[in-house]
Amino acid sequence: MGDRFQGRIIRSISGFYDVATPRGTVTCKARGILRKERVTPLTGDLAEISLEGNKGMVEAILPRKNCFIRPAVANVDALVVFASNVNPVTEPFLIDRVAAIALSQGVEVILCINKGDLDPAEALAGIYTRAGFPVIRTSAVTGEGVEALRESLRGRITAFTGNSGVGKSSILNRLCPYLALPTGEVSEKLGRGRHTTRHVELYQLGENTYVADTPGFSSFDTDRMEWILTENLPLAFPDFDPFLGRCQFRDCTHRKEPCCAVREAVAAGKIEKTRYESYLRLYEQASSHKEWEMK
Repeated sequence: MGDRFQGRIIRSISGFYDVATPRGTVTCKARGILRKERVTPLTGDLAEISLEGNKGMVEAILPRKNCFIRPAVANVDALVVFASNVNPVTEPFLIDRVAAIALSQGVEVILCINKGDLDPAEALAGIYTRAGFPVIRTSAVTGEGVEALRESLRGRITAFTGNSGVGKSSILNRLCPYLALPTGEVSEKLGRGRHTTRHVELYQLGENTYVADTPGFSSFDTDRMEWILTENLPLAFPDFDPFLGRCQFRDCTHRKEPCCAVREAVAAGKIEKTRYESYLRLYEQASSHKEWEMK
């Protein structure tokens, strides 16, 4: 069976897996037993591989702490959600939907507001700062905030997501210039860019520090709210935490019930109105799925 050792999958393309190991990067195919076990190796997986001559095989996938189907990535420590307030303008609901899915899997969410040289997005930054999210403002043009972002990535596997054209690849080029990733023009008419990221790949920025540039919001698990049961959805809104358990009804859904502490907090300005509106929209999406469908 050859020499066996462990490594991390850093790239997955057309059934081939590049695995970073102490011996260097090894290109592998997956052993047939994995298909029989319905295990698909993902970028970010820790894998046991074998090496016979210069031929590598993925023998087993080690237990994951989390995984996403779109993008196909596993073992993510943090998700950096990129947004901007100019060309394109990011709708808060898109941020909230992605954040809820990530938080439900135990993944920290960091908001990166890019294009600060064009618009500082004070209102958008305020919404998420008050909601308790780490917020970093950057500019791929001036370099503003890039070092602060680099520090937040240190020692972790982090995925980037956001609108096409918001500048994910441009910031990644700032973090690691030798990558020279392609970047897309933003349509002035449509206010959105062309997707330049076609697959998920981990880029190493330092020791034990990896970043995955993903194809954007449209490829994230945003239309699969079956990740989250309706009763668990409030837990994916950390700004709701101080008010949960204080409603009149134990099974309060925080939508129409009287004496709801969450709704009272919204009325008092203690929870951002846009965040609560996103919760209501996500509740409707999640409620269209039954628990037995998620098993």
